[in-house]
Amino acid sequence: MPARTVAIGSSVGLHARPAQLFVSKVQAAGMPVTIGRPGSAAVDAGSILGVMALGAKHGEEVELTADGDGADAVLDELVALLERDLDAE
Repeated sequence: MPARTVAIGSSVGLHARPAQLFVSKVQAAGMPVTIGRPGSAAVDAGSILGVMALGAKHGEEVELTADGDGADAVLDELVALLERDLDAE
């Protein structure tokens, strides 16, 4: 299963608007995606409550995994999204 590690770029971390944008992108991908801190249990990346409960702050690393056809491309898009400061846009 492909995986990527990325540092959160949003200044407020993965909360509110950044979390919603991320979850919407995951849901549009149409495949199982998980997110979690490296070495910790991952949560369903398509769940806004699960993503916000991580409490990932600016600069913290998270690990994404995906399973399905095109998983590498989906993960690359999600990494690019999380690297940006979504609150500043």
